[in-house]
Amino acid sequence: MLHRIRFALKQGSFEKMGANGVPVEADETFIGGLAKNMHASKRAIKITGGGPKDKTAVVGLLERHSDKGHSTVRAEVLKGHVNKSSLHPVIHKHVEPGAQIITDTHAGYVGLSPEYVHQFIDHAEKYVDGIVHTNGIENFWSLFKRCIKGTHIAVDPVHLIAYVDSEAFRFNHRKANDGQRFLGVANSVTGKRLMYKTLIGHGGSEDYTLAGK
Repeated sequence: MLHRIRFALKQGSFEKMGANGVPVEADETFIGGLAKNMHASKRAIKITGGGPKDKTAVVGLLERHSDKGHSTVRAEVLKGHVNKSSLHPVIHKHVEPGAQIITDTHAGYVGLSPEYVHQFIDHAEKYVDGIVHTNGIENFWSLFKRCIKGTHIAVDPVHLIAYVDSEAFRFNHRKANDGQRFLGVANSVTGKRLMYKTLIGHGGSEDYTLAGK
């Protein structure tokens, strides 16, 4: 039932981010268990390298304050490596051409210009340079990881997109009251069917993404 509710929270939009000169921040993070919290036998199986290895990558886009009154976020789980071929399609899908986009110095963001006004911040030197920073999307990652560690403890990669969608919904509707959020979810239920075989992972995360279409 909780997964059906999370699926109802999934919201799509044909409207692209970054219109009217509103800056968009882009950043990626990795979700997975902490080696120090695992039993040695499980750690030997699941952790085969350092850093992001054996973790699932998620890319996020945050549109800063606009006429909506607060920043909003969209996020997608990435397949495979985090590089230009995986990051650029997500940005092209969600961000208006010509928009101002701000990232860190990850090589996967190279080449966004001249289609976008691309600015970047080198975290080896500083974290803020005027309006050039990724603090907004990093704040969302902090909230999301706190939710995973504090509430869910761990999530299966197959279901990760469901938790990403639900946290994005909460973030984007944080100014609304409980009643408004409930009505928003109730109005989103129609046409969204989550099959049991998809829920238990037989179809993989892609089937979850396409469920109900």
